[in-house]
Amino acid sequence: MALQEQFVVDSNGKKTGVILPLKQYEKLMEDLHDLAVVAERRAEVPISLAEMRSRLEKDGIL
Repeated sequence: MALQEQFVVDSNGKKTGVILPLKQYEKLMEDLHDLAVVAERRAEVPISLAEMRSRLEKDGIL
């Protein structure tokens, strides 16, 4: 997909903003949210697959 952004410029021609297709903006916001979640959880201790499976079974998800 080719980028289709348009720039907003001030009276001197300096770029001050950008207009993106809505789908592209939504994808960028989703990616930003995902990165924020990763950053928040960086200090968490990882658990094994077996432990995760056990927790999901206990909660009735599996």
